[in-house]
Amino acid sequence: MSAVDRGGARLAEAVSRAYAAGLDDYHLEPMVLTENGVPVGRIRDGDAVVFCCRRGEREVELTEMFTDPDFSAVDRRQLQDLYFAILTLYHDKFKHLPVAFAPEHVKLPLAQVLSQAGKTQFHCAESEKFAHVTFFFNGGENQPFPGEDDVCIPSPKGIDFDQKPELSLPEVADTVTAALGTYDFIVTNFANGDVIGHTQNTEAKLAACGHVSRALKQVTEAALAKVYVVAITADHGNIEKLYTAAGKPDGAHTTNLVPFLLIDPSAPGPISLRDGALSDVAPTVLEVLGIPQPPEMTGRSLAAGHSWGKDRKMLLVICDGWGLGTGDAGDAIHLADTPYWDSLLGSHSWCRLQASGDAVGLGGGKAGNSEAGHSNLGAGRRVPQDDVRLDAAVKDGSFARNPVFLDAVRHVRRSGGTLHLLAYLTHKSSHGSIDYPLAICRMAKEEGLSEVCFHIIFDGRSTEPGSAPALLAELDSSLEEIGLGRIVDGVGRGVVLDRDKNYDKVKRAYDALTDGAGTHYQ
Repeated sequence: MSAVDRGGARLAEAVSRAYAAGLDDYHLEPMVLTENGVPVGRIRDGDAVVFCCRRGEREVELTEMFTDPDFSAVDRRQLQDLYFAILTLYHDKFKHLPVAFAPEHVKLPLAQVLSQAGKTQFHCAESEKFAHVTFFFNGGENQPFPGEDDVCIPSPKGIDFDQKPELSLPEVADTVTAALGTYDFIVTNFANGDVIGHTQNTEAKLAACGHVSRALKQVTEAALAKVYVVAITADHGNIEKLYTAAGKPDGAHTTNLVPFLLIDPSAPGPISLRDGALSDVAPTVLEVLGIPQPPEMTGRSLAAGHSWGKDRKMLLVICDGWGLGTGDAGDAIHLADTPYWDSLLGSHSWCRLQASGDAVGLGGGKAGNSEAGHSNLGAGRRVPQDDVRLDAAVKDGSFARNPVFLDAVRHVRRSGGTLHLLAYLTHKSSHGSIDYPLAICRMAKEEGLSEVCFHIIFDGRSTEPGSAPALLAELDSSLEEIGLGRIVDGVGRGVVLDRDKNYDKVKRAYDALTDGAGTHYQ
């Protein structure tokens, strides 16, 4: 290998060929570097791996394949004496693994307060967003609280989501409708605005908005008929923004405000609402249900002064990725056929909520995301997000001194193995940043390691379409500056970061990482 061959240019050529074949960054199948026909940089017995992503639900399945000795969803070759570290705690089942940044669990989230007050509750979403109305909404708790029932509706499998823009929303709406009258509090997520909003398909986005409007009509009218107070809001913006400044399809989250609508069937007049933030929603729910707000919740009711009466029930609908847009030809919600949504805005009380940046515990100016949104909605306070903690650690140098990363270096020194970094190729995604593996690589250089392999995960969501070759060139330059690190393969996020138990997809990535299966390039 020459002094400047860090592998980025080779992988960029393979990516360009995949683009020509019709693939995009999100869906890129595994591509593996070979020399003399032999895959290089494979993860083997005795090696160390750091999974440099900071989220949770999308990282679970690959982590299971590497670390669960009883894993049986698909066949895979289990590695021996493997040090596998995760950046944050993706699930409680991984507490035994080296976790670089332990989570900050929320004390007394809304679901727990309701449970302690003796209220029954129902949490429902399709599988693409089920973790958000359970784990994230419940403050990092995987198990339902007493009196809480959770129902997961499977998302469509085996097709690109933009080919079915309704997703499983009809089934979610039917399930929620059937639960009305049985529970004191119901929370549901309509996934379409985010899942379809991430695609490049404008027609599918407009169709998705129509499906959301129709589902809102079904559940809202059914809830009002059973005298439920109905709240409708969103966790962040996405689908409302159709195009980038350059006029290309935009699939990224936005920093837009989100709506909060509140309807009281027992009081037909308007409700006085103030603008606020997502952290104000849980206190509003508690006020409606007549439950004292615990001091741990620092948000404030959005409807202070309204008389709710006694023994109320409430439905909270979270329209994922449903921000307040520009109201013009670049706004999918404005353009779409959404008569019921339009009528809600025209005839009921609503306000605007902050759902991005500092207001939800993210870095200033950063777009909101589903994890931050739902954790703030359920916590009733501003919840510091992992990106803030990790970015601060990178800046002050403590990231590279993390004992988990140092242990990974010690492991490969002892075993004679290689350090592998599963690296997310973006600067600003809620899943991670390329800054994290680069910081570990610099530490490895200082510690005297001679080999570090970068395994690229292409984003295709927070990055511009077709930007992977340029980002690989940038990474190449950074590795050359460090004087260590080699890029040995790449795979799209849509293949390796699954959250819907499509283990056959994740296995393709696992087999590439461990055995060199996939499209070979030189």
